[in-house]
Amino acid sequence: MRNVFIVFGLAALFLAASVSVRAADLATPTRLAKQHKRALNPAHNHGKHTTAARKGATAHRSGHAAAVARHRAQGRAGVRTRHGRALRQAAAEPAGPVAEPVALHSRSRVATVAPMVGSAESLARQNEMTDAEGLERILDEDDLADRIAQKLLVPVPESPALTVNANLPENHRFCRPWTADFLTDLAQAHAARFGHALEVSSAVRTVEYQKQLMLTNGNAAAAEGDIVSPHLTGGTIDIAKSGLGRAEVSWMRSWLLPLQTAGTIDVEEEFHQRCFHITVYKNYTSPPPAPEQKPHRKRTAPRSQVASRDL
Repeated sequence: MRNVFIVFGLAALFLAASVSVRAADLATPTRLAKQHKRALNPAHNHGKHTTAARKGATAHRSGHAAAVARHRAQGRAGVRTRHGRALRQAAAEPAGPVAEPVALHSRSRVATVAPMVGSAESLARQNEMTDAEGLERILDEDDLADRIAQKLLVPVPESPALTVNANLPENHRFCRPWTADFLTDLAQAHAARFGHALEVSSAVRTVEYQKQLMLTNGNAAAAEGDIVSPHLTGGTIDIAKSGLGRAEVSWMRSWLLPLQTAGTIDVEEEFHQRCFHITVYKNYTSPPPAPEQKPHRKRTAPRSQVASRDL
């Protein structure tokens, strides 16, 4: 037994000596220098680091693409939701009033002026005024020719600013001298503002002509009696509205209204025949010139060649 214990003791001493030698070998300066050099050299683990970096970048790009896709989908859904909500709200709300132009002398817009609608009272006043001025009614074509010869009637003052409807007979293109003055003033003011001509669609008439007109025109005033068409005296003319834009019609109303208020003219705006029926009185005087404005571009569309008939 003693020998056995001796063997085991020697074996233990041998093992302990081997472990000490191995630890000493690992702790040698040469071994430590190699480990330090390996730790400082980044190329040693380059393959492992590159693989990890590639996996990380791929994961980052995948995550970013997914986030962008989610953001775009949410944006489109939000736009559709807001658009649908706006459409439903617009459909539920009543339409508001349309704004009208307000600047009377604006180059691009003209204020909307109320129509100068005629009435029985206006027609009666026109007859009273012409009677007070001593203007007789022209009976027939011979009577008309006689008054033209006496220069009681003068030609409608045609010019680049004023034309006469081609269907109007030559001997019916006459009016009273003060009516001719009015036409000259109106046409020049209109041409300065809009750059093209107005058109006279009707002027002097005879009782005979008015009777024929009554057979075809339900709007025509009487040819005989206390209240008749003021065209029979030669003091009344019609200005065609055909070819006039909304701005021009409003300008006409605004130009004529002060003269009617002053009692120098009477205006009845007609819509069936589309004209301004204007009776001019002897007391008419030319209005002061309007401020100079740049003319509108000339119209190229042809004017209507159908004669307009009215009161």
